[in-house]
Amino acid sequence: MTKMGFNNQKYIQTQSACIKERIDQFGGKLYLEFGGKLYDDNHAARVLPGFEPDSKLQMLIKLKEKAEIVIVINAGDIEKNKVRGDLGITYDLDTLRLIDIFRGVGLYVGSVVMTCYHNQPAATAFQQRLENLGIKVYRHYPIPGYPSDIDLIVSDDGYGKNEYIETEKQLVVVTAPGPGSGKMAVCLSQLYHDHKKGIKAGYAKFETFPVWNLPLKHPVNMAYEAATADLNDVNMIDPYHFEAYNESAVNYNRDVEIFPVLSAIFEQILGESPYKSPTDMGVNMAGNCIEDDDVVTNAANQEIIRRYYTALCNRKQGIGSDGEVFKLELLMKQAGVSAEDRPVIAKAIAKSDETSEPAAAIEMPDGKIITGKTSSLLGASSAAMLNALKYLGGIDDDIHLISPTIIEPIQKLKVGHLGNRNPRLHIDEVLIALSICAATDEKAQLALDQLAGLKGCEAHSTVILASTDEKMFKKLGINLTCEPKYQTKKLYRR
Repeated sequence: MTKMGFNNQKYIQTQSACIKERIDQFGGKLYLEFGGKLYDDNHAARVLPGFEPDSKLQMLIKLKEKAEIVIVINAGDIEKNKVRGDLGITYDLDTLRLIDIFRGVGLYVGSVVMTCYHNQPAATAFQQRLENLGIKVYRHYPIPGYPSDIDLIVSDDGYGKNEYIETEKQLVVVTAPGPGSGKMAVCLSQLYHDHKKGIKAGYAKFETFPVWNLPLKHPVNMAYEAATADLNDVNMIDPYHFEAYNESAVNYNRDVEIFPVLSAIFEQILGESPYKSPTDMGVNMAGNCIEDDDVVTNAANQEIIRRYYTALCNRKQGIGSDGEVFKLELLMKQAGVSAEDRPVIAKAIAKSDETSEPAAAIEMPDGKIITGKTSSLLGASSAAMLNALKYLGGIDDDIHLISPTIIEPIQKLKVGHLGNRNPRLHIDEVLIALSICAATDEKAQLALDQLAGLKGCEAHSTVILASTDEKMFKKLGINLTCEPKYQTKKLYRR
């Protein structure tokens, strides 16, 4: 069983209280920029064992009488069909998904804002779609010289050109499907308009990482750098905070670099800046809720290794860069970790060497590592999954849970009628076949009952997996890494 290092209940309570205090500080209205993922924050759950992926959502539910949500999406991202990597869906579809999620738990979604709008056809079509669904949409426009030309930005030709977002609640949570959407600019634009209307309002930022009151080189903060290697974010000591309070606090380069500009904008809008440092802007209480530093340190180190293997595979597939790989290699050296600290890697490679075929390994909650080999019927990851379910259910390894008489017709369907060249069953196909067998076989049902026990397990494949298998690992909550190589030399894969 995974050890817990983070007190989730304490986090929800203290974070809610902190936000209430910040609302009061500004006289009753707060625009809260939500960095990272408001919902399904799986990175935080991996590096802070005990943190629930929906913790931030649960915290907001405590404030739902005071809160409304504004979702920000960059019009350019709509036009480019930008995809959210962890879910494999475009940002516009994720906007719809998020609205459903927030509404489903009783949170009020006030509107959607399209930033950097300049008549992109796809963005205009998305606005029409949202409005047909009864969702208010506002447009914010590019500002020449942003963010350096402060006199233009804080004027009727800058923020003043943006459509004013009508809000009803004290707490306006500004979130987005992904980074680069323009959340901060939306908040500042609203401050400008509210100030002109005589409405007292303030701004704060909620970023879970880096954790400001952990050491700069704490593995949790280094894991954040690993997660944002493609953005080239760098953690650093906040010099403004140290100068103001003689206290070290960790922030990241983009917030530190933009702070002088933000301070000047605050001064233009409000007459003075309410903050002395970028760290002051934050309302993050995560560091106060870590109860076992050894547990979170180990979890964060594992995340750094996983991110390194992801970067290697991305580079192999042409969607990553040498720069990301080099940065992650450096982070691994700084953290003092290597592939040897991830036991499933050695086990999978040993199995592959033994069979001269691709292999996979899954580490069970008790530390036992189960392997799977490639056969004529099953891919290695499918075999490892079945073997893991047998182990968790106490089922003898020699027992066949799925009869070849069931597998063979599925293979004929795949190859003979659906155009697949690989007859071996993927994980989803194995689980469907196992479900059919469970109707008449108690052991097959017992194996299926163990699926929840795989959540949080570690896995490694000696080849890059097909997207269908990779998605199944994610759906089951298994932390997967792969060797950066393909099973075949074919250029076209599906």
